[in-house]
Amino acid sequence: MNVNAQAYDNYKKTTVETAAPGKLLLMLYDGAIRNIDNAKEAINKKDINTAHNQIIKAEDIVLELIASLNMDYEVSNHLSRLYEYLHYQLVQANLEKDIRKLDEVREFLVDLRNTWEEVIKKAAIPRQRENISRPKAGLNLRG
Repeated sequence: MNVNAQAYDNYKKTTVETAAPGKLLLMLYDGAIRNIDNAKEAINKKDINTAHNQIIKAEDIVLELIASLNMDYEVSNHLSRLYEYLHYQLVQANLEKDIRKLDEVREFLVDLRNTWEEVIKKAAIPRQRENISRPKAGLNLRG
C-alpha cells in the first residue's frame, strides 16, 4: 500500500471513529446507497463479480443497521422488520442480479436517510439554542 492510500485509509478510519452517532448513521445509509448504485452499474456492464461484491457490502451495512437498533423502543421493532426485508431483497437481487429489487431497496434507504437527516437537524436546533443562552462557565478573575 502506498503512502497516499495508507493516509487516506487512516483518514477514513478516524472520520468514522470520531463521527457523532447521527452522522455515522447517515454515513451508513450513504455507503449502502453508493454500493447499490455501483452494483447496478456493474450489472449493466455485465461485471457480475463486482456487482456481487457491491451488493454484499450493502447487505453488510443493512445488517449493521439492524445490529445498532436499540430494541427498547417500539419504532426499533418496525425498523428491524423493514431492515430484514431490505436485506432479503438485497440477497434476492444478488442471486438474480435484479436491478428492480436494487431500486426498491435504494428508494427505501434514501427515504430513511432523508428522514433521519431531518430528525438529526431538528434535534440539533434545541442544543444550539441551549448553548447560546447558557452562560459560559469559567473563572471569574474580577473576584
